[in-house]
This record gives sequence, C-alpha cells and structure tokens, in this order.
Amino acid sequence: MWYAVIATDKADSLEFRKQARPSHLARIQSLMDEGRLLVAGPHPAIDAEDPGAAGFTGSLMIVDFPDLEAATAWAESDPYVEAGVFDSVTVKPFRKVLP
Repeated sequence: MWYAVIATDKADSLEFRKQARPSHLARIQSLMDEGRLLVAGPHPAIDAEDPGAAGFTGSLMIVDFPDLEAATAWAESDPYVEAGVFDSVTVKPFRKVLP
C-alpha cells in the first residue's frame, strides 16, 4: 500500500539538510529502484524552484510498504530525522486515484 510521509523541517535546519542530503537521497533511490516510490521532494520556503538561503519547510514522500508500521519505521529512521532536520514526521495511508 502507498503511504504519504509528510515531514516538517525545524527552523534554521538548512545546513543540516545539506549535510544529510546525499544519504537521504541514496535511501530514497533504493525505493525508486525497487518500484516503491511514487513521488518525493521538498517544500521550498518561498515560491521558487531553488529557494537558496530561504531553505525548505519540509518534505513529501509517497512510498510503498506492506503496512503502516513498516512505513513509519522507515520514515523515522530517515537520515534527515537523525541529522535533526525534521521537527515532525507524519505517516498516513495514501490511495492513488489519478493519474
């Protein structure tokens, strides 16, 4: 089943995000390689593709796991969690309808 991982960044966490980004992306890449990633990306803090120093306010990932417990465990062990980027992480079932 698909699960939405909705994360909110801590204030002033851009440098932590930059440091942890390679390991965060490698982890997500492995899901993509397995066909278990629908979409993933950050929420820019301003209305711009590259927000520069304004940074990001969080991230959204829609991932496939056998159950909510597995999805939650995966989300809670993300490198951004370990690096102190995320203030909170919510995991919810997601039902893809379109497209």
